[in-house]
Amino acid sequence: MKQNFKSFIGGTIAAAFCAIAPAVSAQNLQTGYFDDNYMYRFQSNPAFANENGFVSMPGLGNLNLGTNGTIGVNHLIYNVNGQTTTMLNPGVSASEVLDGLKDKSRLGVSLRETILAIGFKGFGGYNTISLGARSDVNIGLPKDIFRLAKEGISNSVYDLSGLSSRAAAWGEISLGHSHQINKNLRVGANLKFLLGVGSAVAKVNDTQLRLQNDTWIGQVDAEINASINGLRYETDYNKDTGREYVSDLEIDDFKPMNGFGMAIDLGAVYTLNEDWEFSASLTDLGFISWKNNVVATTNGLQSVSTNDYSFNVDNNDSWDKFKDNLSLLYQLEDKGDQGSRTSGIGATMNLGAQYTLPVYRKVRFGLLNTTRMNGNFSWTDFRLSGTIEPVKCFSATASFGMGTFGPSFGWLINFKAKGFNLFLATDRTPGKLAKQGVPLNSNVNFNFGMNFPF
Repeated sequence: MKQNFKSFIGGTIAAAFCAIAPAVSAQNLQTGYFDDNYMYRFQSNPAFANENGFVSMPGLGNLNLGTNGTIGVNHLIYNVNGQTTTMLNPGVSASEVLDGLKDKSRLGVSLRETILAIGFKGFGGYNTISLGARSDVNIGLPKDIFRLAKEGISNSVYDLSGLSSRAAAWGEISLGHSHQINKNLRVGANLKFLLGVGSAVAKVNDTQLRLQNDTWIGQVDAEINASINGLRYETDYNKDTGREYVSDLEIDDFKPMNGFGMAIDLGAVYTLNEDWEFSASLTDLGFISWKNNVVATTNGLQSVSTNDYSFNVDNNDSWDKFKDNLSLLYQLEDKGDQGSRTSGIGATMNLGAQYTLPVYRKVRFGLLNTTRMNGNFSWTDFRLSGTIEPVKCFSATASFGMGTFGPSFGWLINFKAKGFNLFLATDRTPGKLAKQGVPLNSNVNFNFGMNFPF
């Protein structure tokens, strides 16, 4: 298995472009946090207990797909004279592209799937056992990357710091218990055993491109830490610098098991009275210890000078040339396997308040704050939701959220009867679509589940 590694910077940009269309992202369903019929509330707060036991449909008990970020297809795809084209088309002005971008754009790509789950009453409370698969990919892109691509050299300084990516994939086995302490307080915990598949962190700590007379000076401090079984870097020799540099990577005899770890979810629910309920949880508090750490680095801040740079992308065919020119800014040295490495999986905090309508107790309103603590890729979301349960076997929820990734509208439709449960939901309803059916906004997700209550 071989992958082109010619350009760390260009490759990261390309990954962002390619990831937007097919990307899958997943998290716990925030819109379902206050719906008693949603059987996977224990993943957001382990203190929540279901009314009945259940067994999931293998692979389809709780499947959540989508994307979130501050950059979407609408920033990259445009219409020129009735034709769909990219931001690189000369018919799309630089101001039209750049005015809609933040100084640092982000795209989150991940997956969470419950392969098998069971819930049952016992041991004085409610218990859950689940097996799941998860992945998490984040990409950070500074605005000056797009400015270089679209404008060419029009400024004397370009700041490319902030260019980064982080990826990890793992499986988890979770054992949960929820227990009623007294009339008002219920607490719970999920203990998770994590099985690491692979992880990679690529970070440009400091990168600037400066025009000095007729010469461009690039100052770069970058590093890659990769924990993947069978991975090794390939190198080429640069006669100008007299050094070998990383040019490709190769993965031989890949094995999916490459690390072990543990995490815990903690939660509490406090019922003030028959109208008000408050809850809090901290989930994914843990780490994975990876067996290897294959490092490539510039060895601190390095300087490269040249008068051969030709930045700017005139058309789609010159994209490769743009990436190759950017790759000259740095040359990573292969440091080999540096031994084991430990990384977190990104803890999440939830704070909720629920109000039941006294005049019609089948209607509830909830306010939820969700904060993901994941270094440079942290985010927060405030969500107001309303749930109606006109009959015991059916409930519906609508929610409106506002946070790091802007406004979003969510909904949940949940059918639950003895022996069968089906739900369909989203936290981020897609808006306008491109002709190819791809959402123009990167904030989209889809949640589906089929279970068998008993």
